[in-house]
Amino acid sequence: MNRRTLISVALAAMAAAPMGPGGALAQDAQSYPERPVTIVVPYSPGGSTDAVARFIVPILSEKLGQPFTVENKPGAAGTIGTDLVAKADPDGYTLLVHTSVIGIHPAFKSNLTYDTKADLAPVSIVATGPFVLNANPQLPVDNVDELVAYAKEHPGELNFGSAGAGSSGHLITELFMESTGTEMVHIPYAGGGPSQVGLMGNEVQIVFDTLTSVPFIEEGRLKALAVTSDERWAGLPDVPTMEEQGYGDAAAAIWIGAFAPAGTPDEIVQKVSDAIAEAVKSETVIEQLFNVGLVPVGSTPAEAKERLDQDIDRWQALADSGVTLE
Repeated sequence: MNRRTLISVALAAMAAAPMGPGGALAQDAQSYPERPVTIVVPYSPGGSTDAVARFIVPILSEKLGQPFTVENKPGAAGTIGTDLVAKADPDGYTLLVHTSVIGIHPAFKSNLTYDTKADLAPVSIVATGPFVLNANPQLPVDNVDELVAYAKEHPGELNFGSAGAGSSGHLITELFMESTGTEMVHIPYAGGGPSQVGLMGNEVQIVFDTLTSVPFIEEGRLKALAVTSDERWAGLPDVPTMEEQGYGDAAAAIWIGAFAPAGTPDEIVQKVSDAIAEAVKSETVIEQLFNVGLVPVGSTPAEAKERLDQDIDRWQALADSGVTLE
């Protein structure tokens, strides 16, 4: 066999051989998914994160042709389930649906067992929604300007409540105080419901709360001063935004996002992101989201990464200012 024949045989063998890792990944991405996909929610069933995941899985299953199922892995403020996904195979078959708290943890939790930026690939901002700045009706303020002025006149005399140390409500209020130069005393409660009771009982005077407080606002048991969304919330049309009142830098909204393990092929990440974007256009999902105080987004992976990075930087700046979870 001459040299030319040997080369021809070698080339033929290479063409017939199994694809290397790069080719296999491309083929896997093209045919994904070929088996059921697990969406990990790092909280117990029944919360808003769990609800959002369950709203979209029927449509993801339909559009991508394989079952998508939710698996709850609660514990350690969401870090146990997040760690599981961060260390899962980067093949698109284990995904994460988490709240914007995922951007808070790197700044305030020194014992994380994963690197949020390095170990997770943002897929989509699924939905977003506001917090509402509620005051006890006895507090003699009717807007954010008046609250800031009152707090400055009475430093350390106002109490603010939250669902617990390190909760979103806690840290948003810390951000508010840092941005406005005010000083209030934190009273942590064992959940959002107890903090609402404390506010109505005037144990605390303000709470950055979720929209579960809307019925109490409508009954006059709480006084809404602002919402933290970019636009007014349809369910509270008379309540102005923080931005409208000149305090856009002193507030943050909640969002629910989807993530994959870092290293998941871009084609798979994009395929899931596109399916989520289609899912949140469903009238049924839009209504379901509104009922839990959220509106659909369905962002691109690049937009999700930008939002996560911005949040991490923002909360790190707050931590660097001396705010702790103690």
